[in-house]
Amino acid sequence: MCWFEPRYTNDALAKHNEEMEDKGPLEGIDHETAENRKEETDAHKDKDGMWWERTPVMSPRSCEIGELWIWVDRGDPDPPADAVDPEILAGLAYDRTKLPAPPVDLKPNADRNVVNLPTKIEFSEPLDRVWTTASLVNEQAGVNIAATTVAEPVSLRIDAGTEYAEPSSCTYDLVQADGGYQVDSDGSGCNITYRKSSGEGAYSMEAQIVWDVTWSPTASPDGTPQNDDLPDGLSVSEQDVTVKEIQTVVR
Repeated sequence: MCWFEPRYTNDALAKHNEEMEDKGPLEGIDHETAENRKEETDAHKDKDGMWWERTPVMSPRSCEIGELWIWVDRGDPDPPADAVDPEILAGLAYDRTKLPAPPVDLKPNADRNVVNLPTKIEFSEPLDRVWTTASLVNEQAGVNIAATTVAEPVSLRIDAGTEYAEPSSCTYDLVQADGGYQVDSDGSGCNITYRKSSGEGAYSMEAQIVWDVTWSPTASPDGTPQNDDLPDGLSVSEQDVTVKEIQTVVR
C-alpha cells in the first residue's frame, strides 16, 4: 500500500536532488535520473505549488511501479489519485491498533475446577476502549490531517475446549462498570459446566472478545464517528483448565 503526499516545494526538491546526486549512484541517485529530475524542476521554476511524492506505507515493496513525483499547483482542486486523506489514515491506524487479550478469571480457579460445578466468568480488571491515531503534518504545504480509530469491547465468547462440557460455549454482553467494561456471568443463565475430569491433562479454554471499531477524521478518540464501518476487532486468549472429580462417601 502507498499514497501520494505533498512533500517539497520546487526549490526544495531541486536542492534535495542535488544533494542526492552528490552522494553518488550507490548512496544517492544515478546521473541520468538526476538529469531527468533537474528537467522536471526547471520546468516548474518560479511556480507556486508542491511536488507530491509516492510514499510506501509499510515498506518500499508495498508500492506498485509508477510515477514517483507529481506536480500539483497550489489551489488545484484535484489532488493526485491515491492522495493521502483521513480515510486512508484511518485504515493505517486500524492496522496498527493492538487489542489486549481477554483478562479472564475463573471461579473455581483454572487449576482447581470440579466436575459438575458451574464455571463463573469475570475480568481480573475492567477493559477500556483502545484507540490509535495516524496523522500527516506538513507545515510547508499547509497539510495537517489525522484519523483516529476507536475499538470498544462489546461481547465475550468462552469455549470450553472439550465436548464433555454443558454448554460447550457461552457468549456474554459486556457492560460498563468501574470505569471500563466488565463481564460477570453470575446469574447470566450460561455457565460452562464440565461433566468429565481432565485426567492427568487439562482442557484448553478459549476466550474471544469482539470489538466494535469506528473512526473519526480527527486526532481525538472523541471525534464524531464516520458512517463507513471498519471490520470488527477480535482478541483471543487461552488457558488450561484442570478439572477434577470430588470423591464422596454415601452412607
